[in-house]
Amino acid sequence: GDVGDEADTRGTLVTYDGRPSRADLTVQPGDVCFARMAATRKVLEFTKGDGELILSTGFAVLRPIEDEVHPAYLRQWLSSGAFQASKDRLCTGATQKAITNEKMALLTIPVPDRIEDQIRIAEILDMADAMRAKRRAVLAQLDTLAETIFLDMFGDPVANPKGWPDSDLLGNAADIVSGVTIGRKLNGKRTRTVPYLAVVNVQDRYLDLSVMKTTEATDEEIRRCRLHEDDLLLTEGGDPDKLGRGSLWNNELPECIHQNHVFRVRLVSNELTPLFLNWLVGSQRGKRYFLQSAKQTTGIASINMTQLRAFPLLIPPLPLQREFAWRLAEVDSIKGSVRRSAAELDALFASLQHCAFRGELWP
Repeated sequence: GDVGDEADTRGTLVTYDGRPSRADLTVQPGDVCFARMAATRKVLEFTKGDGELILSTGFAVLRPIEDEVHPAYLRQWLSSGAFQASKDRLCTGATQKAITNEKMALLTIPVPDRIEDQIRIAEILDMADAMRAKRRAVLAQLDTLAETIFLDMFGDPVANPKGWPDSDLLGNAADIVSGVTIGRKLNGKRTRTVPYLAVVNVQDRYLDLSVMKTTEATDEEIRRCRLHEDDLLLTEGGDPDKLGRGSLWNNELPECIHQNHVFRVRLVSNELTPLFLNWLVGSQRGKRYFLQSAKQTTGIASINMTQLRAFPLLIPPLPLQREFAWRLAEVDSIKGSVRRSAAELDALFASLQHCAFRGELWP
């Protein structure tokens, strides 16, 4: 592995089954396995409570030699970025790259001599990892809290038990347009380069702008498709359970348009807030409506402009919608603090791993 000169590296502390097919291989307590495929990080340690399990050939099963290497320490090493990078470099294959038994023999393990030191290092890393897991659990609970607030304030949007007005349609309350077609013929028209939102950027109540693409567009296209603050962006289709997926634009970029597989919904009614509309469209009311209306082929569902404009609204009192926005802002503020804490813990864990496997935590 990629370890420093300070660490003692050895490659003979584990054994592994070398048969081409291990369909009858039952793992034992203390075995540690990792996914053979490149860029797949799954690592498992088996204990007495796991019972009898049989693994597929997609996993490499390692059996630590007693008094040489502890399973928990081995699990942490296999989970480290250093090991995974080394494994990925040795993966071969035309379609699905994976590491072979022969290549596995080239991998080494940085390990202190004393089992007690291995256990201590594994416990330190396990504690840090447990703290990271708690932060992730808090974030998940905050997502659940937001859903609870929505249902508590507005009731089930499918049954509408609070009797909110429901006779108006989205097309009467908003201006809805489709975006530019990527790869269209421009026939020598004057254009300029502009970033655009694709389907992959529009997730469920958030935007993923980690990868942004650009396209050539005319001034008229940019004027028509340029995004404004609080525009609701909805995807045209995809997996049936993801219909109604959308998020609000908050001027994340100075200038941006959207492609034709993303609808832009801009409210013209003063009876709805953009945030409430985002949650209503993404609720079970929206999902059921789009699923019933969508055109479906081979597991892919899509909606058109006519179906989107015919979406049946619920219109609770505006002060209640504004209170909902305020409450969600409070939840988002807490989530921001938790995310920052989680990022700090991730950095701490990475630093501890680096020190542990370079020998800096050894006696």
